[in-house]
Amino acid sequence: MVKPFVPQLIYVEPRALEYPLGQKLVDKFWGMGIEIRETTSHNHIRNLPGDNHFQKYRNAKSTLVVGVRKTLKFDTSKPSAEYAIPFATGCMGHCHYCYLQTTMGSKPYIRTYVNTDEIFDAAAAYMEERAPEITRFEASCTSDIVGVDHLTHTLKKAIEFFGRSVYGRLRFVTKFEHVDHLLDAEHNGRTRFRFSINDDYVIKYFEPGTSRLNERINAAVKVAEAGYPLGFIVAPIYLHDDWKNGYHEMFEKLKDALPRFAKRDLTFEMIQHRFTKPAKRVIQENYPMTKLELDESKRKWKWGRYGIGKYVYTSEEQEDIKDTLGNYIHQYFPESKIEYFT
Repeated sequence: MVKPFVPQLIYVEPRALEYPLGQKLVDKFWGMGIEIRETTSHNHIRNLPGDNHFQKYRNAKSTLVVGVRKTLKFDTSKPSAEYAIPFATGCMGHCHYCYLQTTMGSKPYIRTYVNTDEIFDAAAAYMEERAPEITRFEASCTSDIVGVDHLTHTLKKAIEFFGRSVYGRLRFVTKFEHVDHLLDAEHNGRTRFRFSINDDYVIKYFEPGTSRLNERINAAVKVAEAGYPLGFIVAPIYLHDDWKNGYHEMFEKLKDALPRFAKRDLTFEMIQHRFTKPAKRVIQENYPMTKLELDESKRKWKWGRYGIGKYVYTSEEQEDIKDTLGNYIHQYFPESKIEYFT
């Protein structure tokens, strides 16, 4: 079992103290005996503890910045939602393949934003603009929001905000089991609570610092019993030796654990493993002993967003993935919906 995240070091932006949540969090962390430092901006954080890159990187991943979200223009979040809603940035997990490796660059610390009412007001404006169409908001594009929410309760507040909305829906995904504080939230069926799942090989070798598969599935059962619409992201789908049996066992475990009613409105999203040249460099620097296969010659090159190319599996491998995992899903969860494969 992975213990709930507790930061070793806190940085506070002065403006954060102008918001009730900012002051509440500072008081909480003082009470927990965590060292708190002030910074004019997260961009000015220097001299994180550590004698070398390896140590500094790991210390950064256990550092939390309490700050204010300045940009209230939301990014798009296709294919999972219309918009990404920003409550936090960064993650305490150590997934070797994660795209945050490159998007976070030299700032892998975790940031939580305390101006939540301003973020909700911005979301309301987006909903109003699209009404009467439903607008979906993805809360985990730049973080594993569940991993920090036991400290901040920002996500719980968001679930209840969207629970009161007419045209809004909230979505997020997590690799953590720490969901108990979210079970009594008044979600009114307007939040889809998703878990990222993978076979035991991928979790063991590439997802240190996250909950194991059985723990995620147990948390998913709790979430289903709390009435949330439930979903699973199978990602990244990774072709290791005996991968077909590994994923078959994963789906069997899920089928055996989920209550029958939870299988009726169930969604699956499937994302194959991919990497970019910049990501490969950063991954090999941060996790020099990784077993992750990053050989460009074995992959197919594909244009990505913003003109950045990425390496994906070959067309034949992709068809094999879709057929194999799609068949498992249809066999065990015939009433579920596969939302996409990418």
